[in-house]
This record gives sequence, C-alpha cells and structure tokens, in this order.
Amino acid sequence: MAFALFRRNRTVNGSADPGLLPPIAEGAGLISCQVLDPAGRPLGGAEVTVSDVRTHRPLVTATSDPYGTFLATLPPGHCSVMISADGMQPYRGTVEIAEGLQSPMGAVRLAPSPALELPPPGTWFFDPPHTAVRFIAKHVGMAHVHGRFDRFTGGIRVAERMEDSHIEITIDAASINTGNRTRDNHLRSGDFLDVAAYPWIRFASDRFVHEGGSRWAVHGHLGMHGITRSVTLDTDYLGLATGGYGEELRCAALATAELHRDDYTLNWQSMLARGIAVVGPTIKLELDVQAMFSRHDTPTPPQ
Repeated sequence: MAFALFRRNRTVNGSADPGLLPPIAEGAGLISCQVLDPAGRPLGGAEVTVSDVRTHRPLVTATSDPYGTFLATLPPGHCSVMISADGMQPYRGTVEIAEGLQSPMGAVRLAPSPALELPPPGTWFFDPPHTAVRFIAKHVGMAHVHGRFDRFTGGIRVAERMEDSHIEITIDAASINTGNRTRDNHLRSGDFLDVAAYPWIRFASDRFVHEGGSRWAVHGHLGMHGITRSVTLDTDYLGLATGGYGEELRCAALATAELHRDDYTLNWQSMLARGIAVVGPTIKLELDVQAMFSRHDTPTPPQ
C-alpha cells in the first residue's frame, strides 16, 4: 500500500521522519524516499515503481506527493525501484525490504534528460506505414471503443525557430475503422460523421509552444462535420533517427487531444433518445507520427 502524507518537514536527511510513519503491517516492511528535481527541490508527481527483482513483477506503482515523498508497505525481499518524471532521466536502483523495519532510500535526485536534437528546417511528410491516427471513446454504458483512421496525409514545415513551425493533417473520414462493420457504417452515416457531406477531417496548427524537455503544445484548429474549433495537441517529441530502405532522416512524435462531440454538433443525444447505442460524448484523439525529410512541397489529400 502506498501512502501520501501531505505535511511539511516530513523527512530527516532524506528519510521519512519516524514520527510521521504509518504503522507497519505484520509480515511487511516499509520503503521510503524523497524525490528531488535537478535543482535539489522536492519533486511531486514523480512515478515510482517497485518490482520484485526475480520475477520483475511490479509490486506497487504510485506517485510522490507534493513534497517529493514516497512511502509504501511491501512484503520483505529484494526489490528494484524505478523513478521517472517528465523531462528527467529515470532513476534505477535496488533496495532490500526487511520485515518490520523501514528501508530508507534517502533523497533521490533526478538528472535532466539530454536535450533531443530537433529536426532541421524543411518539409517533413508523414510516413503512413509508420504513422497512426487513433481514437478512444467510451461506448455508452459499456467498455471503451478503440478505432483508427486508415487513410490520411500530412506533414510538418519545420522553421528555423521550432516555435514558428507548422503542421497539417488531412484525414479521410470514410476510412474510420473500429473493427465492426455495422458500427463503422453507422459512424459514417448522417447520425455521426456524415462523410457524404463532410469527407475530410483537417487539422492545421497556429503555433508551437515549448513546455520543457521533450514536451510541446501544438495549438491549432480542427475542422470536422462542417465545424472548426480550436484544439491543442499535447505532444511528446521522440527525436531523430535514420532508417528505412533509403536510410531517410526521420523524426517522431506522439500527440494527444481530447475532443467533445457537442463541439462538432454530432447529435449523440438524439441517437440515445432513439435507443441507438453509440460512443460517448468525449473522444481521445492520438497521433503517433513518423515523418520523413523531403524536398517536395505540400502533399496531396488522400484519394
């Protein structure tokens, strides 16, 4: 069981203050640490995973509290510990948890991740075999529905200043695929995407904002079902590599956004009133992108 005790002065030389410790259950031991950022300040929200060294099975995964403290009671044994946070190099270590005792790891100071090389200026086209446009939606009253769009095109114009770069993607709305033909035909119909009247879904960026480390916010507009709304893509830049048959220079990123169906006048409440089972009002969009450097101009829409 992991604990978060939200009090100040809760550590002594990087170990939990004995006066603040929870009781240790019979047959268990206590592991504790304080996570610090590169400047030595307490780091809240760091993910801590403790696993069995022999089986690699995770025993507990939790986050440090606002003062950087992590506490957990666990069975005795030799354990591995991994601590990670955005923009930081993961920490890996081991600890021996003793029955009835505290096993303090002390203060763990994370180091900043090496800065990833940004793509050089120029035009970069999405590589369809290595790019995916996915979405996750909750089926009303049931489990999540996972789907994707099979046909799309797009690219990035990387500027001298990354903040001045521009990204566009055009998606063939009729290529929606959830693995269920009946549901997919319904999603293409006038009840939902109405692909006959609105064949394309388009996103175009307005600006890139660096949020630290490999994190970027890509602000822009998404047009769907005849409506255009402001959307922000929360983006993790994954770096540069050379690969493929021609050893092309590639860059990669993973971007997510949350869409609300009401924003695009998709009349899901009307469908519910008619007894039609549909996905819920909130949809998570995910763009898993690889782009190749090119000397050509803007790509043509998918056929």
